[in-house]
Amino acid sequence: MIKAILFDMDGVLIDAKIWHYDALNRALRHFGYTISPESHLTTFDGLPTHNKLTILSQSKHLPSGLHELINQLKQIYTLEITHQRCKPVFNHQQALRSLKNEGYKIAVCSNSIRATIKTMMKLSSLNSYLDLILSNQDVIDGKPNPEIYIKAMQHLEVSPNECLILEDNDNGIKAALASGGHLLKVGTPSDVKYETIKRRIQEIEGA
Repeated sequence: MIKAILFDMDGVLIDAKIWHYDALNRALRHFGYTISPESHLTTFDGLPTHNKLTILSQSKHLPSGLHELINQLKQIYTLEITHQRCKPVFNHQQALRSLKNEGYKIAVCSNSIRATIKTMMKLSSLNSYLDLILSNQDVIDGKPNPEIYIKAMQHLEVSPNECLILEDNDNGIKAALASGGHLLKVGTPSDVKYETIKRRIQEIEGA
């Protein structure tokens, strides 16, 4: 029986991939660096910012001494963009409300920092449905490491087999599968609907 539903945030509950891309590039341009849209999707998608900066240091010789400043700028720009663009989505509100009313435990497990997650959940009017929020600041290793999902399961007191995880990108999917939980792969945030989630739960419980 599925008892808990664990959501990734960016690309699942919030259509924020381009926000993170814009914010990071805005920070990088101060120092003469950029990330192309193609490399963002194929290499950087779903990784914590500090991992992205490490890759840039290895591939484009970004000085490691700039990491902290770039990361700080990126978070400032992300919150600025979030306040401009983040709004409630009816399908997501309906889905989480219905799932919560049916007794499922609900968590958001994201490679974003805690402040960003809380801001996005508040602006999207989803925070009242959440039992748990975990960020990249709550784990040693972010996705694709499964630590964040394993920690969520422990906190919610459920086994991997009792969890459904919604993920959209390769790094998140690797983390979800490695945790032992069941996976619902999401194409875009518009795919996240109550009916779709319940259908996947029925598939799992009927297997």
